[in-house]
Amino acid sequence: MRGNIRVMLPEDTINERINQVAHEISSDYAGKELHLVCILKGGVFFTCELAKRLTVPVSMDFMAVSSYGAGTKSSGVVKITKDLDEPLEGKDVLIVEDIIDSGRTLHYLMEVLKQRHPRSLRLCALLDKPERREKKEVQVAYTCFTIPDEFVVGYGLDYDQKYRNLPYIGVVE
Repeated sequence: MRGNIRVMLPEDTINERINQVAHEISSDYAGKELHLVCILKGGVFFTCELAKRLTVPVSMDFMAVSSYGAGTKSSGVVKITKDLDEPLEGKDVLIVEDIIDSGRTLHYLMEVLKQRHPRSLRLCALLDKPERREKKEVQVAYTCFTIPDEFVVGYGLDYDQKYRNLPYIGVVE
């Protein structure tokens, strides 16, 4: 299973960076309660690790949004496959995503969630591929790693639903 995966970011590097980002978020939201919106499925690993390290009160909800099919390229069609269970009105909301690629999915999602009247709405990503960005107006408030345009798996990211459980970020070769 792992023979064709090259390690890009080892587990200890990921953990160290999540600690740093959690400290920054905790500082920025000091005295407030933060509502995390985890983007399933890939974002669940990162969201849980991030939440454990935050020092501010945290609530959490889950949403599934997709623009990928079974391959390695975005289909271009964005759809919500699981909506939130709780309203966002008046909350400080942080969307937590595994990777931002073209930006189409997050651009769409940010527009949808703004209409639900949160007090604030920001984006946190484990990985960002800015050279693939089509929607330039996607503002990422917190990024753990900026990576080159390679297809990555592990730490929640998958290739056709495989490799999510790898404890590192790897490149499919």
